[in-house]
Amino acid sequence: MERTNGPDGAGLPVELSDGRRRLRAFRVPVLLVVLFAAMLVVVGIDTLVAPVPLLALPVGIGLAVAGVAFYRWLSRTVEVRDGVPEVAGEHRWSGLGRGALLGFTLFCAVMTVILVFGGWDDLSWGSIGGFLGTAGMMFSVAIMEELLFRGVLFRVLEERTGTVISLVLSSLLFGATHLVNVNATAWGALSIGLTGGLMLASAYVVTRSLWFPIGLHFAWNFTHAGLFGIIVSGSDEAPHGLLKATLSGPSALTGGTFGPEASLVALLVCAVPTVLLLRRAARTGRILPRPRR
Repeated sequence: MERTNGPDGAGLPVELSDGRRRLRAFRVPVLLVVLFAAMLVVVGIDTLVAPVPLLALPVGIGLAVAGVAFYRWLSRTVEVRDGVPEVAGEHRWSGLGRGALLGFTLFCAVMTVILVFGGWDDLSWGSIGGFLGTAGMMFSVAIMEELLFRGVLFRVLEERTGTVISLVLSSLLFGATHLVNVNATAWGALSIGLTGGLMLASAYVVTRSLWFPIGLHFAWNFTHAGLFGIIVSGSDEAPHGLLKATLSGPSALTGGTFGPEASLVALLVCAVPTVLLLRRAARTGRILPRPRR
């Protein structure tokens, strides 16, 4: 007889077969490998349908929904969990909405600071079709990355090391994965780890739900690529957004060839909500201590 986590975190006794017991013992590598493979499939499908915006939008949304359903099934099967509270439907829309508002506001703040200091070289109209297609792609990508990095990596690390160490390790790993991008730099990866990884993990800690960081992640990326049409995380070509913004100036201001996410501006702007989220999490008792051995 073993125990598994229920929706409220309480242990529920369940009988496990030998096969499922062995599977649960290797839950971390299984979850990471399977979800990473699923993310690659999603990115591949998104790329395939990207040239047809009216198809890319519904396909992206469909992939996002399928991704969440797959995560629920995988978590119940591999971890033998009775419930999966981090993707519960109770606060789904409010979490997505609040996260999206914050992500949109933050990236607009980054662009405003860059504008004030003369970093905008040109701004022109882009493509409505590209705007719609990018929405679908960014939503599915945000879903899959949050399921992998916050839903599995951060959550499991936190169980073993506590919140603080998990925040540091998961953020560094999140940034390190961006080293494979075109034009990637060590500073760019570190910046994304500190801006994106730390902020998104903090959004999860304060709510204990993936919906808030998913909304935040989506809106940041979508405002970046779908609205302003700026190069994302070191890609070679600018996306087809509603607008086409061209930046120029020192890398500390614009992020250089890696994009604004590698700028000092983004680091400073994202530091504000990250600190506020962690302070709120501490006040509400959501910072978990390191488990005693």
